[in-house]
Amino acid sequence: MEINQLLQLVVERGASDLHLNVGRPPVLRLNGRLRSLNTPPLTPEDTMALMKAITSERCQQELNEGGSSDFGFAFGDKARFRVSVFKQKGHVSVVLRLIPSELLSFEQIGLPASIKNLLTKPRGLILVTGPTGCGKTTTLATMIDFVNTEHDRHIITIEDPIEYYHNHKKGIISQREVGVDLETFSEGLRRALRQDPDVILVGEMRDLETIQAAISAAETGHLVFGTLHTTGAARTVDRIIDAFPTDQQEQIRTQLSVSLIAAISQVLMPRADKKGRVAGFEIMITTDAIANLIRENKTFRINSSIQTGRKFGMILLDDFLFDLFINQKISYAEMMQKAQSPEDLQTKVKAYTDNQTSAATGRG
Repeated sequence: MEINQLLQLVVERGASDLHLNVGRPPVLRLNGRLRSLNTPPLTPEDTMALMKAITSERCQQELNEGGSSDFGFAFGDKARFRVSVFKQKGHVSVVLRLIPSELLSFEQIGLPASIKNLLTKPRGLILVTGPTGCGKTTTLATMIDFVNTEHDRHIITIEDPIEYYHNHKKGIISQREVGVDLETFSEGLRRALRQDPDVILVGEMRDLETIQAAISAAETGHLVFGTLHTTGAARTVDRIIDAFPTDQQEQIRTQLSVSLIAAISQVLMPRADKKGRVAGFEIMITTDAIANLIRENKTFRINSSIQTGRKFGMILLDDFLFDLFINQKISYAEMMQKAQSPEDLQTKVKAYTDNQTSAATGRG
């Protein structure tokens, strides 16, 4: 099959990813599950030809020199893809992620509308975290689109690669791609401060220099969005602080307690009620109490503060998963697999089931 046929299939079937590996037919990820196409296994020549059909000379050179390359590209006017080409066992493999052509609303991704209030803040740091493929980029794109639509702000994004394309709306939006428009995230952040930004999106806070630059930008009057590959708000705070040398950690705790607006952690799961996937969220908003816990190195108590902070719009991931489960949007197995504390959740489900049984018996 030619690459255009495969990409058309991805779009038509609503797959999230396409995998091209030697020794296996092309594989689609549909609703979170891998499904092989009914075609012969790909040969080394096949994967090489498919890769070359979509990969620029610059990225091919990067693949040859470094063993991998990431980029985004448009499939005509039908869709955009994020692509990772890499070598394994001496052969070329390709993974393509379909980027939805339309920016989604808060309601469509299931993010509470209360988050919109945070996006009006003039400065501070908002983190969106979670494992690879959990929808962080989609959530950030929705937030950036909200700011762009509602406020006259200059928004600068630093991405690797650019996935969602934004148009100028009420705001001005400048999207810069690592490897094309600039060398590194930290360089992009440093230069962004000279470009009259109001809002800065850092696609990945992957090293100490970038984390430090993001916190400084948030402190100096900018609204900064960033991502980390952590699950849970408390772990996110710990991950940032642990990135710094021991002698700097106390200072970073103080800076973070002042600059961090919120940490939104998410997971993505197959739906139980219909086709598609649904996101589960943990939302921590930095209240005075949570700022004190960060400053005093008591992050182990953050979960308790989230649990008692529903009136501020906070929720623990396990509570969000439980709500999805009792509304029959996800299966029990999926809930337990994504849970932070499976044993506690099991107890909660048992108590809920017992109550339901008692209520039904009472009515009978």
